[in-house]
Amino acid sequence: MSGRTPIAILISGRGSNMRVLVEASRAPGCPYEVVLVASNDPDAPGLAIARDAGIATFAHSHKGLTRDAFDAIIDKALRDAGVSYVALAGYMRILSEGFVAGWAGRMLNIHPSLLPRYKGLDTHARAIAAGDAEGGCSVHIVTATLDDGEVVGQARVPILPGDTPETLADRVLIEEHRLYPAALADYIRAHG
Repeated sequence: MSGRTPIAILISGRGSNMRVLVEASRAPGCPYEVVLVASNDPDAPGLAIARDAGIATFAHSHKGLTRDAFDAIIDKALRDAGVSYVALAGYMRILSEGFVAGWAGRMLNIHPSLLPRYKGLDTHARAIAAGDAEGGCSVHIVTATLDDGEVVGQARVPILPGDTPETLADRVLIEEHRLYPAALADYIRAHG
């Protein structure tokens, strides 16, 4: 171990935010080290990215399991890896209350809207449909209520004439990649 805070990243897909968190962890002065990338999808493309980066991975399908049973499997993998914090990065599972309570104050998520607006899915389409001048992304503490925890960082992106949910999502993703590593590092520095 490097003396830095050990974290795990939970993913369900391609792992683009996971990749930038891993890259940021290798910079001098970064307070965290990624020790595990875990997924509810054994075929998630992001797992290969993590393995190629030399990071341990864990994958287990949630299919056929209750939410509590699956979360207990993930929780054991995190604890076995010695993790202190958990970063959700495109993890498309609603978490059980017990799992969230076990990581209270030590689990963060990135969400593609300016919370508290547009919790859940289809955030970009909803922002455009509402006529909002800007969209963006938020890093927040995970609580048992979906996308409801304290916001620890945000980045704003103007909504341009002619924007579609896809074009807005592409620009917001650029800001997610800037915001998440910095917000996670600041949070870990402040909370040890």
